[in-house]
Amino acid sequence: MKKRSRLLFVVTEDWYFISHRLPLAVAAQAAGFEVAVATREGRHGEVIRSAGIRLIPFALSRRGGNPFAEVIALWRLYRREKPDLVHHVALKPVMYGALVAWLARVPAQVNAVAGLGWLFTSSSGVVRLVRPVLRRMLGRLLDRPHSLTIVQNPEDRAVLERAGVSATRLRLIRGAGVDLQVFHPVPPPPQPVCIMLVARMLWDKGVGEFVEAARRLTGAGVNARFVLVGDPDPANPASVPESTLRRWHGRHGVEWWGRRDDMPAVLQAAHIACLPSYREGLPKSLLEAAACGLPIVTTDAPGCREVVRDGVNGLLVPVRDADALAAALKRLIEDAELRRRMGEASRVRAGEEFSQARVIEATLAVYREVLA
Repeated sequence: MKKRSRLLFVVTEDWYFISHRLPLAVAAQAAGFEVAVATREGRHGEVIRSAGIRLIPFALSRRGGNPFAEVIALWRLYRREKPDLVHHVALKPVMYGALVAWLARVPAQVNAVAGLGWLFTSSSGVVRLVRPVLRRMLGRLLDRPHSLTIVQNPEDRAVLERAGVSATRLRLIRGAGVDLQVFHPVPPPPQPVCIMLVARMLWDKGVGEFVEAARRLTGAGVNARFVLVGDPDPANPASVPESTLRRWHGRHGVEWWGRRDDMPAVLQAAHIACLPSYREGLPKSLLEAAACGLPIVTTDAPGCREVVRDGVNGLLVPVRDADALAAALKRLIEDAELRRRMGEASRVRAGEEFSQARVIEATLAVYREVLA
């Protein structure tokens, strides 16, 4: 009987694994892999176990932490588990994991760069100073035998190629995919028009510009609701303080709903999806909005522009431009027929390019390739 290959996911948070990788893990198990995930166990551990995936509680700080201690802990984990393949998800697990997989002689690794994170969007002097060093480190770590790296947009691929990663070691897979059966169009909800931003409450998601656009539009007499869905993320340097979110709630048409786990139902309350982010891998919230048949207003930024064809299924605006954002939102708020046409185009685009089944099959093909 052929031995089952042992696949280990390394992800910082259990909620992120559920949101972005659990269907892939279940499909990998069905395809013959023995699957486990090492992640911080929060409120969602039982969801992972109930899906038949072995959970290994493992804390890897997303902000700060002791790099030496974390690398040693990860090395011990790999030596103990002896995976045939590790799948590192997001920037810190990729950087630490790629190094440790080499040290621990893990036979194969897949590194999923889900956007290049605040380190590549922040204008902080310290971050600008370390950015070139991090690029060089990534290049050296990822350009190794028996290693493939998944990127979600062409700009991130170009960054890694300039950092020294061979094009032969890079694979473009657009996002985590969306379940087209769970996320689907419904008749538009009652007026007033509801514009919804679904994301972690981070400044670099464009939350500040969204609230400023709401202030300008309601100040000009536009009747609309501006809904923020998501929690702050204190582990991220760009997190919006909860006190600020509470201060915004109820002013200038802004509502803060906090984190919601019933996203198909939540999106049914929206007429327009909005994400004025500074940079993304490929935002799952926009894929879900597209599958629900919503028109989208987002930035002409890496990752975001992958979901929207400007003027077809949404509108693209410049990054950090509240004026342009307000103008684009106003155009859609005042034109129900345009919303309908763009929403229909969003659903078609989601089905043709971003289905979960397509993404899972492409990722399993990467697994087979790197193991071969």
